[in-house]
Amino acid sequence: MTREQNQLRLLPSVDEALQSAGGQRLAARFSRALALRAVRASIAQARAAIQEGAPCPSLEELLTAAEKLLQEEQRPYLRELINATGVIINTNLGRAPLSREALLAVQRVSGGYSNLEYDLDAGARGSRHTHVAALLRELTGAEAAIVTNNNAAAVLLSLSALAAGAEVIISRGELVEIGGGFRVPDVMRQSGCFLVEVGTTNRTRIADYEAALSERTALLLSVHPSNFLITGFTESTPLPALAELAHRNGLLLMNDLGSGCLLASERYGLAHEPTPAESIAAGADIVCFSGDKLLGGPQAGIIIGREHAIRSLAKHPLMRALRIDKMTLAALEATLRHYQRGQAETHIPVWRMIAARPEQLAARAASWASHLQVRGIAASTQPGMSTVGGGSLPGETLPTTLLALSATVVPCSLEELARRLRTRRTPIVARILRDALLLDPRTVLEEQDEELVRALVETIK
Repeated sequence: MTREQNQLRLLPSVDEALQSAGGQRLAARFSRALALRAVRASIAQARAAIQEGAPCPSLEELLTAAEKLLQEEQRPYLRELINATGVIINTNLGRAPLSREALLAVQRVSGGYSNLEYDLDAGARGSRHTHVAALLRELTGAEAAIVTNNNAAAVLLSLSALAAGAEVIISRGELVEIGGGFRVPDVMRQSGCFLVEVGTTNRTRIADYEAALSERTALLLSVHPSNFLITGFTESTPLPALAELAHRNGLLLMNDLGSGCLLASERYGLAHEPTPAESIAAGADIVCFSGDKLLGGPQAGIIIGREHAIRSLAKHPLMRALRIDKMTLAALEATLRHYQRGQAETHIPVWRMIAARPEQLAARAASWASHLQVRGIAASTQPGMSTVGGGSLPGETLPTTLLALSATVVPCSLEELARRLRTRRTPIVARILRDALLLDPRTVLEEQDEELVRALVETIK
């Protein structure tokens, strides 16, 4: 009998492994079915290794290998991570992180029953839309409000309810595409309305809209190009002028704002971002915007405007398919409360990041570098720029200080280092630029600093 055969005979059967004390603990922790599958896989791996010349592992080693397989298999697909990219509203990384109060609100309403559609005063069926409507009216000056599950849904619902079978006039310069291939012309066609393009890519005047009016026109649509800029020889029609034209002809004006900014962005060194309140004041009848961009809350499509128009949306059959769930409602209400109390800059993570002072960021980056240097890693800091991202304030940047790890101080390629950081139990996503791995403290939550430094030490040393 060969050595290989002797070693193979030492392997326990699957049943022997499962009946052992360690196997029983594995089954109790993960279930017998999962433990059975993992033990089979562990023994198969050991058999293949023996055939390559390795010795037979002990029972404990086999069960340890099985446990590691199960831990890897049971690791959640959707996981929290550390965003060190410097892109504040990072669509690929979940957009806006929620405030602590919003997280607690979700926990409170999802752990048991709630008054989602129950009127506690009347003791009868209520509406889920009432929970945030008053707050949205107060913060924007609108007559009414309703919420869907994202802004694309908000646009689809509004057009379906108010313009199906009729014409909608829009400037060619506003036929935008956002992330994921979502195109405004496509959603307009899906809603059943007929798209009427006016003007040119770079210039559209009020006369262009007026010339396109017909007896089939239902509304004028203005889309804020929140994810790109057109510069140079340009002209666009102000919202008040569109409102005057629409109302003079008995039509509605709809404004898709996209990012949903409720603060004066110019206070933070950024360009002015139009706000929902400004759109309402300008005469828009329907205004749509996102909950998880500059608003800093959960994914939602918020619709504000005239009461009669919002009432039509609430009654439309699509509303049930596009409505918001209880956890999102709870998070959205908590986020809106921050604005009501004047706490957005201190409590909402997106605005905390935007408002972070350069000296604070420099101190954090220097602290990271110091901790790494003590452990023999030649890290340095350098000036850099953060971006808002998420289809908001295109081209706008904020000064920051970056932690830099050059290609000459790490034991592998920068691409391999970035991969190792991404595949940790708590992934870290950074960026590579000019032969250095860069990490921006602006988008790293302060409570994540210790984990980030520890991960860098463990990965590089």
